[in-house]
Amino acid sequence: MQNTWLEPFLEMLGRKRGEQGQPARPYSLPPDGLGDAHASLGFTFLDIANAVQPDGTQPSPQPLLNGPGGPSVVDASVREMVTRHDALHMLLVRMVDHVLVRDLYGEEITVGIETLLVEGLWAAVPGLSGQPASAHHLLPLESGEFLVFWPEPATRPQRLADAAFTMKLKLQHHLKDSVLRWTGREVNIGVGCATYRRRPDGEPRQEFFQAVREARTMARKEMDLSDLRLARDFKAVLQDNAIRTLYQPIVRFPTGRIMAWEALSRGPVDTPFHSPMMLFDIAEELGMLFALERICRERAIACAGTLAPDQKLFLNIHPRTLTDPGFTPGSTLEAVRAMGLAPENIVFEITERHSIRDFGVFYKTLSHYRGQGFKVAIDDAGTGYSGLATIAELKPDFIKIDMSLIRNINRDPVRRALMETLVSFAEKIGSRVIAEGIETREEAATLMAIGAHYGQGYYLGRPDYPKPETHVDIGELRPATQLPSVGGLACSMPVGELAEPAHTVPPTTLAGEVRKLFETSDPLTSIAVVDERSKPLGLIMDYHLNRQLSAQYGVALYFKRPVSAVMDTKPLVVEETTPVEDAARRAMSRSRLQAYDDILVTRGGALTGTVSVQRLLHKLAQVQVELAKGTNPLTGLPGNVALEKELETRLAGGQPFSLLYADLDNFKSYNDTYGFKNGDRIILLLAKVLSWAVQRHGAKGDYVAHIGGDDFVCITSPRHAERVCRAATRCFGRLVRGCYCGDDQVRGWITARGRDGMERRFPFVSVSLAVLDCHERSNLHEIGERAAHVKHLAKAIPGNAYVLECGVCQMRALH
Repeated sequence: MQNTWLEPFLEMLGRKRGEQGQPARPYSLPPDGLGDAHASLGFTFLDIANAVQPDGTQPSPQPLLNGPGGPSVVDASVREMVTRHDALHMLLVRMVDHVLVRDLYGEEITVGIETLLVEGLWAAVPGLSGQPASAHHLLPLESGEFLVFWPEPATRPQRLADAAFTMKLKLQHHLKDSVLRWTGREVNIGVGCATYRRRPDGEPRQEFFQAVREARTMARKEMDLSDLRLARDFKAVLQDNAIRTLYQPIVRFPTGRIMAWEALSRGPVDTPFHSPMMLFDIAEELGMLFALERICRERAIACAGTLAPDQKLFLNIHPRTLTDPGFTPGSTLEAVRAMGLAPENIVFEITERHSIRDFGVFYKTLSHYRGQGFKVAIDDAGTGYSGLATIAELKPDFIKIDMSLIRNINRDPVRRALMETLVSFAEKIGSRVIAEGIETREEAATLMAIGAHYGQGYYLGRPDYPKPETHVDIGELRPATQLPSVGGLACSMPVGELAEPAHTVPPTTLAGEVRKLFETSDPLTSIAVVDERSKPLGLIMDYHLNRQLSAQYGVALYFKRPVSAVMDTKPLVVEETTPVEDAARRAMSRSRLQAYDDILVTRGGALTGTVSVQRLLHKLAQVQVELAKGTNPLTGLPGNVALEKELETRLAGGQPFSLLYADLDNFKSYNDTYGFKNGDRIILLLAKVLSWAVQRHGAKGDYVAHIGGDDFVCITSPRHAERVCRAATRCFGRLVRGCYCGDDQVRGWITARGRDGMERRFPFVSVSLAVLDCHERSNLHEIGERAAHVKHLAKAIPGNAYVLECGVCQMRALH
């Protein structure tokens, strides 16, 4: 059976399979890898064709592998290069364990690694040589060995030996993850360099061969790093402590509170060491990783500023550093305490991309540091050496999931299922999951809906200098809408709809006065303590205050003291947009004494009300009953589960149908201005308009479903779809104006804050409709992908609009 996942690699290098399905060798070579002689310049690379150009196209006049023209065209190209230029720089790159890899893992795996090697060469060499990609020639020599050469430039970006060493690091980094995934081992790359110079009385053929042999000899030996300028420059960076530290927030879902900052080290700008990959790889090659990490740790702690009491600082540490005899917690403890921090504020982040050579020593060392209060996180989980069993053995406090599992999770059901499993696994071993590399709102919303505990990535905050921030605004996030969503039953209602007015007091109020408020204000059960800006500082529950005052000497100790002495300083605080089920989940995860304390609800950090756990659970029970019936609790229309069954039935029936995906525009700005209850009025209006349009212009058996939030789906016949859309957009456009006050109706717009926090004018709420034609060859995942794409086109059209998908590529839009 063919490994189809390697086909792109095979095609890229032009390897053609034989009739028996076995890959043909792209070239064969004499023992020294260089053929003896032909006329003229005199050398031929036997059976060598040039490798692909960076864009995969055929360079002129060189052919693709096994293409027409054969080696003679390549020979002519090489002769032309050698004849035209007085000097050529060359790098020779080789897979050190090529024969072993081929014998152990087979031809196709080997070909895949060679292809990645060629890709990495083309990506790296222009930056190292200072020449455009078109100026380079790349030739395969022996198996797993490639030669790249180019004309000597007038000025060189760096010495050739330094370029060779940099190429080695870049290629090993480029290959590492894929090779580790395919073979379970790292690949070792040898790189050599040489310069061919034409002498007036010399023999070009022999001189070129001699330069290639010099490069090969260097590639087959351990590189002498002592003479490298990079090594001297790196030591100067360490000596001058020229390390910058940036900090990236790690954000708690769904509150947006910054739980921690990860310290990220960078070398000086405009040097190779500005790249963290180069900085740490060079340190490891030079045997100076421990010294570099010590400086990075000290700088990270010293520059962190003042963390909030419950915030943590994540410090990246190589596994081998923990077992280094020079690494002792004493110096780290001293630096931590000098900044007014405690060990509990520090998390050692250990990457999974590096092997743990002596696991027994490592585990004992880790346990020792944990005993002093330090926390532990496993980084890049799912990409490196450690599997779930190793993670379970280490029992880290945090498991950081690599961005490769996070990318496009909102569109990939397999990634979603895997993430749900990892969250459940983490909770069972007492850990918490941090999703790394979040770059879009949809990814963040999906992770929040899945139940990921924390998030990190450019969407939530880029690495920057330390700031006195405690929250990231993620109020715009809501459970990502997929078509269809087949997850567990859930309620998308925001907790703000359940909030009741809160009784508040300032922190200077005496505990005795609060006791009187509870006695005289029946049925008051909780009082929030707030500052002058209405920011919640604490919570007092009636039964907790009674317990404290009824204790021996309780009245004497607390009755005339400020309420701040008896309040809960860490109550559960949620933004009003937090889904009800998320608030309930967090409430019930509190300690037994706090499990039924009221929840404080805020808007932009200011208190707006409280919600009792009883009210929260009662609403959830109502919603779950409705969802179990397959209907949406707000509109009464069929929900996700019923829609999925309906779609599967129609696809199995073989009759074509049209699917209409409806979504509201400018709905958030309306919700923020007019409130959730009026927002529900607009959702109900859209439900009634769609139901009317389908009933009036559709056919018997047509279907309307509410899949959550402001998203609806209609199913009708292809010949009725456009009439239903036209009727729905026109009717909704007329009726939605009645949901605005008189002044706004006259203006035709409202002023509200956008997702960027800036105030601007927003048009009235409108509806966008995406129309797909479906048939028996369609599937639910494909329909969801197409619907999201066409909906994006419809939402790009101002006002009430719909887009019809005609075939796969042709589309037209109509108002």
